[in-house]
Amino acid sequence: MTSSGRVKLGRDSQLIDLDLDRAGGQPLNEQLYKGIKGLILAGVLRSGARLPASRILARELAVSRNTVLAAYDQLLAEGFTEARPGAGTRVSADLPDLTGDLRAAGPPPDDAADLPPLPARVLDLMSRRTPGVHRPFLPGVPDVSVFPFDEWGRAVGRFWRRPPLSLLEDRDARGHGPLRRAIADYLVAVRGAKCTAEQVVITSGAQQGIDLCARVLLEPGAPVVLEDPGYRGLLSAFHTAGGEVTAVPVDGEGLDVGYARTHAARPRIVAVTPSHQLPLGVTMSLARRLDLLAWAREAGFWVLEDDYDSEFRYRGRPLAALQGLDGGERVIYAGTFSKVMFPALRLGYLVVPEPLIDPFIRMRGVVDDFPALAMQPVLADFMESGRFGAHVRRMRQVYGERQTVLRDELMRRFQGLFDIPDDDAGMHLTVGIPDAADDVGMTREAAALNITAQALSGYYQGPDARRGLVLGYAAYGEDALKSAAALLEQAVERALKTGYGSSRVLT
Repeated sequence: MTSSGRVKLGRDSQLIDLDLDRAGGQPLNEQLYKGIKGLILAGVLRSGARLPASRILARELAVSRNTVLAAYDQLLAEGFTEARPGAGTRVSADLPDLTGDLRAAGPPPDDAADLPPLPARVLDLMSRRTPGVHRPFLPGVPDVSVFPFDEWGRAVGRFWRRPPLSLLEDRDARGHGPLRRAIADYLVAVRGAKCTAEQVVITSGAQQGIDLCARVLLEPGAPVVLEDPGYRGLLSAFHTAGGEVTAVPVDGEGLDVGYARTHAARPRIVAVTPSHQLPLGVTMSLARRLDLLAWAREAGFWVLEDDYDSEFRYRGRPLAALQGLDGGERVIYAGTFSKVMFPALRLGYLVVPEPLIDPFIRMRGVVDDFPALAMQPVLADFMESGRFGAHVRRMRQVYGERQTVLRDELMRRFQGLFDIPDDDAGMHLTVGIPDAADDVGMTREAAALNITAQALSGYYQGPDARRGLVLGYAAYGEDALKSAAALLEQAVERALKTGYGSSRVLT
């Protein structure tokens, strides 16, 4: 038996049909969430369209208001909608153009049964990847407003007014030779790596490098070890490649190697963020690093070192890379320029052990033949001239000052509630909250106030998720951070009063 309602959304919206199957096994709030999400994806509900008030929709569909609120909360958490005081709930203005045929969110037409199904790993990927809205405190975002674009623009002009013809015909799958040499020299000098330009493979960002590792090293069913909590991009890449992931706990010394040895005896890949664990921010101890490398040699697996923000260490020198400690035999090193320069550059790199150079080059050729060369020679000049190092040093000072601002604000507003770390690196702070508190509820209330406070529990795969908030500060000035901290205080107070039920989300 189904119940349908034709609900008026508002003067700037359309009429829609929603069908709920009360006799089915799927909860009504999940049906409602999927129904509205389907209308958004189909283009029926466009950016800015107002959803009906929860009380009205509950009455029209003859369901409880809590059912509607649960569906609305999930849509908000996944970025499909936005809520502002006095303005109601609307379809997010940040969605891409989803115009298409108008169709209801009911059962698919009969001929849809003939369409081939998407693989389960793709459906899983679609459920995991949600865009982050660029607003305080979105983590991992650099401040592009202070990048020296005048210098960069002059460098672009100098090179591309009369580019060498040989470059225009360069099809090396590893990337531009001078840039690979500059990266190798930088890593040896600053990160203590042991590598040559021959081992460097230029990628379209770090995520493509991770994807290449999965393509080259995994077949369906191959065991993979990931940190828990950990970076969702690693999980998505290895799941999509068919890897069988074992989630290994992280403590104050980094990945629990002893636990990993017991629960995943012979993995194909172990992926870690040893310099500044994402999201907890801890540094892998020397004892754990040595234990991990010894295990890699004993069990015969590869270690993927994701070194995503090691440039930003505010006390002391950047830590030596795991790759250098290994001597370049078992560790694949992944780096990116998105966080030290600007994301639109879309350049990253891998440093692969010598036996893997040819497999990676050949797989790179399958993916996109060779990396786009337009900005590579400019970046090589930027690094060789010393301007890259000067920019990193400047941003290290800027971000360190911003971390101090945020930490002081959190101490002033949340001391006694938040466990605020004394983190000496990175672009985000991860604060702990009491286990009885609900970080997902805080995330949703923060989104309603137009700030981002990612729930720490959303980074976990296993059942023993800690509660907390992941707060990025690098892209936001002092005034923006202070204003956002005041809004976060409101969001936390609302969440503590409301007492949301918990579910794993990032937003």
